[in-house]
Amino acid sequence: MILTPLTLNGAFRIDLDPHHDARGFFARQFCAATLASVGLNDHWVQGNTSVTERQGTVRGLHFQSAPRAEVKMVRCVRGAIFDAIVDMRPGSASFGNWTGLTLSAQNRTAIYVPQGFAHGFQTLEPDCEVMYLVSAPYSPLHEGGIHHADPAIGIGWPLPVTGVSDRDQALPALAASGAGSGAGS
Repeated sequence: MILTPLTLNGAFRIDLDPHHDARGFFARQFCAATLASVGLNDHWVQGNTSVTERQGTVRGLHFQSAPRAEVKMVRCVRGAIFDAIVDMRPGSASFGNWTGLTLSAQNRTAIYVPQGFAHGFQTLEPDCEVMYLVSAPYSPLHEGGIHHADPAIGIGWPLPVTGVSDRDQALPALAASGAGSGAGS
C-alpha cells in the first residue's frame, strides 16, 4: 500500500504497490500495520457495497455523527467515480473545504476518509460498484449529510448531475447541517 496525504489533514489516497510476474500482479489493498504505522484507523467493523446504474448520479454527501462517527476506506471496483470529501471537524483550519479523487476499477485507488468528514461520489460511467470499509456500525440515529450542490462548499462535480435520491436532494447546506457544533466529530 502506498499512502499519500491529501490536502485535507488526515485524508489519504491509497494506491496499490503491485508485485508483477508472468501471471499478473499481487498487491495488498489493506494492511493494518501500514495504517497503524502512520496513526490511521486499522480496525474495520463493517463492509458495504453500492451499485449505481446511471452515469452522472451523485450519492451523498453523508456522515455519521458522534458517538457513531466513522472512518471510511472507499474503493471503486467496477466503473469509475469522482469521490469527494468535506472537512466538517469543528475548529479545523480546513472546515468546509473539500478535495476529490477519481477512483476506478482501472486505477484501483482508494480514499481514506477520516472521522469528521462528509463523503459522496459521482459516477463517471454507467454501472459502478463501490466498496466501503467502515470503522463503526451504521446507526440511523447518527446519520446526517450535506447537500451535494451547496455553493458554500463548491464541489466541482466533473459531469452534469443526472440523478440524486430524494433523501440526498433534501439534505441541508453545510451552514444548516449542525456541523461545527459536534456533527461528524
